[in-house]
Amino acid sequence: MNKVAHGISIGIERIDNTLYVSMKAIGKLTHRDYEAFTPLLEGALASIASPQIRLLFDATEFTGWEMRAAWDDFKIGLRHGSEFSKVAIVGQENWQALMAAIGNWFVSGEVVFFTDTQLALNWLCE
Repeated sequence: MNKVAHGISIGIERIDNTLYVSMKAIGKLTHRDYEAFTPLLEGALASIASPQIRLLFDATEFTGWEMRAAWDDFKIGLRHGSEFSKVAIVGQENWQALMAAIGNWFVSGEVVFFTDTQLALNWLCE
């Protein structure tokens, strides 16, 4: 029997009013993945009066979303788009670079695509 791995690993660190969020997506994300992830983000944001989010999204093993999960992602962007100051997407695929370009429409900060994790981290910390 073949099992297909998927899911999100997440780390959240708070420094003053800035949340540094690191995410690694594996495979095709599902609504259940967002049910696990969203309360963590919401809880961290609730404790900050004027939060700013700097997100490192490792998409090197990411293959996409199920339809409902894509909707979940869109809702996070609508609800918290103004709180994202920088989003670094790390990947290797052209569609992932396009994902970064489209992401700029939904967040007030910058969304930039990288092929190198260290360069992405350096940019996030500037």
